[in-house]
Amino acid sequence: MESAAVKSEGLVIPLIDFSSFLNGTPEQRKETAQAILHGFQTAGFIYLKGLPITSEYRKHVFETSAKYFRLPIETKMSHCWTTPEANRGYSAPGREKTTSLLDAEEVKKLRDAVPDLKESLEIGREGEPDHPNHWPVEEGELTGFKATMLDFHEKCKYLHMEVMRAIAVGLGIDEEWFDGFTDVGDNTLRLLHYPEVKKDVFTINPGQVRAGAHSDYGSITLLFQDSRGGLQVQSPTGAFVDATPIEDTCVVNAGDLLARWSNDNIKSTIHRVVEPPAADGDAYPARYSIAYFCNPNFKSHIEAIPGTYEAEKDRKYPGINSGDYLVQRLTATY
Repeated sequence: MESAAVKSEGLVIPLIDFSSFLNGTPEQRKETAQAILHGFQTAGFIYLKGLPITSEYRKHVFETSAKYFRLPIETKMSHCWTTPEANRGYSAPGREKTTSLLDAEEVKKLRDAVPDLKESLEIGREGEPDHPNHWPVEEGELTGFKATMLDFHEKCKYLHMEVMRAIAVGLGIDEEWFDGFTDVGDNTLRLLHYPEVKKDVFTINPGQVRAGAHSDYGSITLLFQDSRGGLQVQSPTGAFVDATPIEDTCVVNAGDLLARWSNDNIKSTIHRVVEPPAADGDAYPARYSIAYFCNPNFKSHIEAIPGTYEAEKDRKYPGINSGDYLVQRLTATY
């Protein structure tokens, strides 16, 4: 049912057929759920295939994303990211610095020294009056942009709920235990573009990366990659290992809040984006990816999941509000 998508330096990231959980027999669903949970407990990462998202639909979403990034920088800056509370809008190259550092001044120093070579557009749940999404004018090749992205946001919300149900089955708690934490959809769809970059940029500055080493903040992240490569995951030895793109899969990783929620039974693993494997020419081509950052509903109070501790003294963390936690982490990043 599963094989290894990545196996190096003590890091084993499984490739799991998710259709066996979505459509399988009770035995297949349980076996798949246990494989998913085991992947999160040991690697913090899994690859999923057998998703209810066709290759054609995925291609359409990526093409629509690329059209957005072809807009003039002045136009994109009119959709600018504003606050951690909103977490919506466009971020120009160098605006965000992905890192595990929490101190804002330390993050600024790192950003100034080695800015991330990427731009992004964050799209949140539609219909929040205080935090509207920043949509481009729909004309020409961007006609239908909003409908495409909102539809993909909804499809990813469904995947989030189903992966959390698989985790629940793996943990041996009620399958729908997480539903009340995930039904609102306080998640962020991030369109990412890593522009073409000269190879000597990485030679001149050995610390330069496309996205710095970091862990994600929420429950899980669904990552859809193009074929360019560059994603690396930190292994138990400390070495960074290539998480090579596999066609028609989604890379799913656990975030810091899920690790905390699980009383550290689940790992949130450091990862980064570097220059892709060597190719001909003097430049690395552009890379596109789409990340869907999943969170518990922002009003949710998060404390250790039942069964992840034996006695009260075994709880490692106090309870925390999901939305407050995310704002705290984003404030240090931008």
